[in-house]
Amino acid sequence: MSDDKEEKKSFFGRLKQETKPQVKEKSPEKEETKDTPEEKKTTSPKKEEWLKEEEGQLSIDVYQTPQEIVIMSTIAGVKPEDIDVSINDDMVTIKGERKKDVEVSDEDYFYQECYWGKFSRSVILPQEIEVNRVKAEIEDGILTVRLPKSEKAKSRKIQVEAK
Repeated sequence: MSDDKEEKKSFFGRLKQETKPQVKEKSPEKEETKDTPEEKKTTSPKKEEWLKEEEGQLSIDVYQTPQEIVIMSTIAGVKPEDIDVSINDDMVTIKGERKKDVEVSDEDYFYQECYWGKFSRSVILPQEIEVNRVKAEIEDGILTVRLPKSEKAKSRKIQVEAK
């Protein structure tokens, strides 16, 4: 459980650009500095580029009914035209961007927990769907993608007859 806590701190630290990376080996693009004898920090000019290019992962719920597979996600603050839902083979990909309307300097924040920027999520579908009947809608900040199951993929019971 403590490992999960460390990973979460590391993730949020990366978002706030306050990471404490683990020092493994020296590399030519990293520069080491000593703050205290016990603690070493590494800085990398590529790290800031990585943070700007990183996409957030969209949280989703996926469930099925007898007729369809449903994907739901909270996407508050995103306009429908800023969301792209695409289906390729057996995978659904949802991409978008949550844009920040105001510029606030880092030192003026008391809390900064909301994710702003590009996000995406891909889901492998457990069975075939009818692509032409897929529907996606946003209501009250919740995206719902309805994927009708293919009739071909539905199983049916066959009666075995005696001769």
